[in-house]
Amino acid sequence: MARKNNVNAISVNQGNKKISWKVIKKQKELILLSIPFVAYVILFNYVPLLGWIMAFQKYKPQKGIFGSEFIGLDKFKELFVGNSDFLRVIRNTLAMGVINLVLSFIFAVGFALVLNEVKHKGPKKFVQTISYLPHFLSWIIVCGILRDCLSPENGIVNELLVSLKILDAPINFFTYKSLFWWIVGFANVWKETGWNSIIYLAAITAINPDLYEAASIDGAGRLRKMWHITLPGIKPTIFILLLINIGWVLNAGFEIQYLLTNGIVQSVSQTIDIYVLKYGISLTDYSLGTAAGIFRSLVSIILIYLGNLAAKLAGEERLF
Repeated sequence: MARKNNVNAISVNQGNKKISWKVIKKQKELILLSIPFVAYVILFNYVPLLGWIMAFQKYKPQKGIFGSEFIGLDKFKELFVGNSDFLRVIRNTLAMGVINLVLSFIFAVGFALVLNEVKHKGPKKFVQTISYLPHFLSWIIVCGILRDCLSPENGIVNELLVSLKILDAPINFFTYKSLFWWIVGFANVWKETGWNSIIYLAAITAINPDLYEAASIDGAGRLRKMWHITLPGIKPTIFILLLINIGWVLNAGFEIQYLLTNGIVQSVSQTIDIYVLKYGISLTDYSLGTAAGIFRSLVSIILIYLGNLAAKLAGEERLF
């Protein structure tokens, strides 16, 4: 008992030990190696935040940040008071962000579970490689593929639906407002499912194989093993990634919406990023564009905090 108390006292003393110059000198090589990375983060992640000052100014490029007139929260009021365009943009961004989050989460986990059941290494590696490749394609190429597949003239989707008697005649999918969000969602699924499943597959490999052997002895099939062993085994990973992705809900995208939009679906295709481009650059209202960007960042921080709080109350893995 006395020995145990001594060990605890030693650990407490070590935990309270102050960092001295002697300790720093011992770690100087690691500290020197970390300096370029810290400088990179400060230079490209924190220094640009000075630009947020524009949201509280009547910014004039010729006067600069420190010479422009301060107007307080007027630009934020302009965003929300009497500005139906921005409210509609928030709706579009949030809807597409939620669809992307739900679909990518379900398909990535499901794909990892199914791929894990493939026992032959050759076919498994082939499927993995094929599923990863779309991640490295630019959105310009992906949008070109989408237009070809959904073309009303010779698109494979229209031909398939007509041959199955689901459609009487080919349709132009890009003229239906009700379909645009889902086109964006499934385009993200096709592009990112293989890449997003990598971390789930890595988490599955950490599960003790003895659990599967014991389940087989008890007569459990593949579906029961997935439900009772694999999913509980990767639950911490699922929660952590879900919390991280919640913060990206308002980052629904820019390229695919910008490339696929047209006059008919413009009311459902504009996102906050496109709004910032339109008002912040095209119309040179940098203050309004900056205010919209700050709003998006603030909402993302709040969503991460609320998601982390919910995970804490539920007793699940959390970020902080």
